[in-house]
Amino acid sequence: MLDAFSRTVVSADAKGAAIRSEDLADLRKYVADANKRIDATLAITQNVSCIAADAVAGMVCENTGLTQPGGHCYPTRRMAACLRDGEIILRYVSYALLAGDPSVLEDRCLNGLKETYLALGVPTSNAIRAVEIMKIATVAIMTETNTGRKMFKGINSGSGAQCQDIAAEAASYFDLVIEALS
Repeated sequence: MLDAFSRTVVSADAKGAAIRSEDLADLRKYVADANKRIDATLAITQNVSCIAADAVAGMVCENTGLTQPGGHCYPTRRMAACLRDGEIILRYVSYALLAGDPSVLEDRCLNGLKETYLALGVPTSNAIRAVEIMKIATVAIMTETNTGRKMFKGINSGSGAQCQDIAAEAASYFDLVIEALS
């Protein structure tokens, strides 16, 4: 598990070279965006239950048989497991966003996730769809293109329009989840 600083040092050390000026510029940007990064992480963690519930509900609405007897979200115990897994994925995306490095997501969440779902008989296509919906909702919250509560109201880190690159970074972490499940 690394953060942006550790990743830079480890990479330079592995090459036996000094940290490059481009790497220092990236780290300066990481520090300059710290408040946005913290606020974006806070936006995810404050809305984690809503984002996960909306994603699972969206997935179920697209596949109404999932909640019928024999469906993969039936009985409620399985539905609760879907919600729990969505919240876990969101938690690790927020950790990666805060660290500026996806290694925590890869090491602690994605490693073996597809194999676990396959072993449990969980259709990965439904899980992927739920992650896609979570990605859309999270980016909308960060860029303030959602219709709900605005993330930056009363916060000094900027506005949603100024967080496009942080939102794009978060979207890339969701893409890693989708890729791992595919």
